[in-house]
Amino acid sequence: MSESTTRAFPESFLFGAATAAFQIEGAAHEDGRGPSIWDAFCRVPGAVINADNGDVACDHYHRYRDDVALMKAMGLQTYRFSTSWARVRPDGGPVNPKGVDFYSRLVDELLEAGILPWLTLYHWDLPQALQDKGGWTDRATADLFTEYALDMHDALGDRVDVWTTLNEPWCSSFLSYTAGLHAPGHYSTAEGLLAAHHLLLGHGQAVRELRARDAALDLGITLNLTVADAADPAKPEDVNAARLVDGQFNRWFLDPVFRGSYPADIVEDIRRADPAAVATLEQAIRPGDLETISTHIDALGVNYYHGEFVGGSASPNPPDGGDAPTDRPGASPFPVSEGIHWYERGLPRTSMQWEVQPEGLTRLLARVSDEYAAPAGTVLYVTENGAAYDDEPVREEGVVRVHDAERADFLRGHLAATLDAAEQGVDVRGYFYWSLLDNFEWAWGYEKRFGIVRVDYDTQERTIKDSGREYGRIIAQRSLDLAPVGAAS
Repeated sequence: MSESTTRAFPESFLFGAATAAFQIEGAAHEDGRGPSIWDAFCRVPGAVINADNGDVACDHYHRYRDDVALMKAMGLQTYRFSTSWARVRPDGGPVNPKGVDFYSRLVDELLEAGILPWLTLYHWDLPQALQDKGGWTDRATADLFTEYALDMHDALGDRVDVWTTLNEPWCSSFLSYTAGLHAPGHYSTAEGLLAAHHLLLGHGQAVRELRARDAALDLGITLNLTVADAADPAKPEDVNAARLVDGQFNRWFLDPVFRGSYPADIVEDIRRADPAAVATLEQAIRPGDLETISTHIDALGVNYYHGEFVGGSASPNPPDGGDAPTDRPGASPFPVSEGIHWYERGLPRTSMQWEVQPEGLTRLLARVSDEYAAPAGTVLYVTENGAAYDDEPVREEGVVRVHDAERADFLRGHLAATLDAAEQGVDVRGYFYWSLLDNFEWAWGYEKRFGIVRVDYDTQERTIKDSGREYGRIIAQRSLDLAPVGAAS
């Protein structure tokens, strides 16, 4: 006999999908939008695969109504999107009314479809005019970000209740100003530390000002986080490698947001490696900064894609792509990279060569809840989780189909992992698949497809993939049907 099990989601659990402005909107030179650091970075030879850019992307700027209709067809309850600073305040100065109007129309379309708008203020598209003045290494950028946040609230505060300040400040500081892999493509430990501090300062200031305007707003930040495992827990050097990854990836952002301090062990590690960089950071931290950064947040968004399996010495069997923490060559995004080596552990991998490790999400949510969120009265959401696979469209009976079984399995596995965390007592209230659409995948250009909706970049035709249909089925049933267990006799 066989036996099937159905696992139900809590009634209040939200199902959504996520995107980012630069990755989907296009219309790069329309209606007053100014250049962002990503427009500039895309034109640096070798920075982006195939010299791809975001000029057209998914043309969401013109096709947003059709895209909202796709969301409704799949049953999405909420949509996480970002507003473009370069579209709203093109040079960091006066508001561009046409840019604001686009987001007003998008919000109205979402509400009309019964979809909760989940707004992120910054997903990496800093106006180039501000980068010319120092970008996130300049403290003034944090103040201008706060002004921009209030401008968006002026425009949308009557209809948008959920506000996220930043998406993945690790990427827009260390990956961007230290590793050179993302815009603006700099290679400086000191700049990465300054950028991280000013990003977090802008976050704290924006939360304070928005809450002062409306105490009922749901305010938060989204961090990309990982689970760092020692290759051999019995080896001190492997345990130390995992500590370094955790400290520089997770705790460097969690600690100031929740505890009002940077992790002391990592500060000293970086000081030994680059004393001038730490001195620069310490000079930049003013009285009250960390108190501002640790202003209470209602929600923490957790972005999780894979874990890290590391040791203190070079692996005899390194992962495909080599002994590196990122998926493309460049400087290390970790200020302290010596003594960190990546190991192969035999897990399935996506086309990004990222491990598929759903149980890591369960452990991550439990750890973040226990150590940070629950004591602060902050709830958790999985705000990004997804996979790139080299799926191809096929035409069956005159209809385009995309049979992406691996992505559907990835989706089910991570939804189950989220349920596992909830059943362990973690207050996790929603899941957003990354991404709604195939899109411009930063330094990978259009090479990698994460979407549950396929985009033909030549025709802009959209096709809901099998994974999107499966997600819609799960949402409609509000449950996961597990594979049958037991053998038939």
